[in-house]
Amino acid sequence: MIQLNDVSFWYQHNKPVFDGMSIELQAGKIYGLLGENGVGKTTFLRIVSGLLFPKKGTIDVMGYEPGKRYPAFLSDIFYLPEEFDSPYERAIDYAIRNGSFYPAFKLDQFITYLELFGVNGKKKFTEMSFGQKKKAFISLALATNTKLLLLDEPTNGLDIPSKGIFRRLVSQAADESKCIVISTHQVRDLELLIDPIVILEPNQVLLNDSVESITQKLKFSIEPTIPEDALYSEPTLGGYHVVSINKEGGESKLNIELLFNAVISNRKTFTSLYQQGK
Repeated sequence: MIQLNDVSFWYQHNKPVFDGMSIELQAGKIYGLLGENGVGKTTFLRIVSGLLFPKKGTIDVMGYEPGKRYPAFLSDIFYLPEEFDSPYERAIDYAIRNGSFYPAFKLDQFITYLELFGVNGKKKFTEMSFGQKKKAFISLALATNTKLLLLDEPTNGLDIPSKGIFRRLVSQAADESKCIVISTHQVRDLELLIDPIVILEPNQVLLNDSVESITQKLKFSIEPTIPEDALYSEPTLGGYHVVSINKEGGESKLNIELLFNAVISNRKTFTSLYQQGK
């Protein structure tokens, strides 16, 4: 579905965002794209969608080179940025006009999603709050039924009930032919939805693995004291949250926020130990 080979990109020549990065994302998955501010999550999505062009390397997305922007490619990909303009037209009219570019777009789905989110589709975007606009654009993104869906911080601006609706709709939309990539800082909002997990660092991919594989390699637990072999720990009520090597082979529940903090706080050691566990 998505293949980046030895890709380099920079806005300023002496400050590369990616330097020889390679990664593969497959169909049938809902990827969680994580990373600290400035590591290139949005840049990655824009390169995959063909809005930015790599300085070096090759990109293949669904058999196309994204930068060439072929109509057949554009009709099967939807990129929803974190920030967007407010069109001076009703949401329903905007959806009808733009939905015509997507062969699998279903207007009845769009209307149903708006109703679930409690958004009036006859309102103009300029009359909506930021949260209402976000819900309308999410509804459009899902109703296009594209094979590739790229969402940049989609839960920002959503209230708690709407986050639950979002998770349910994305889960229902996913199938073996689609690849959904969600860039997010709100990992708790999406912890039960995203799998595999991708963690980016400047110039490289630190982690690209399934939840099942991660929990086979790593143990997530609450301990009264910090074990000597802990890869990462942080205090909690009555003890410590701990990430350690899963030596016993038992099962534990993945805590994505804890995983992310473990990777970011101890990059070299964590990456080395993780690679050894493959």
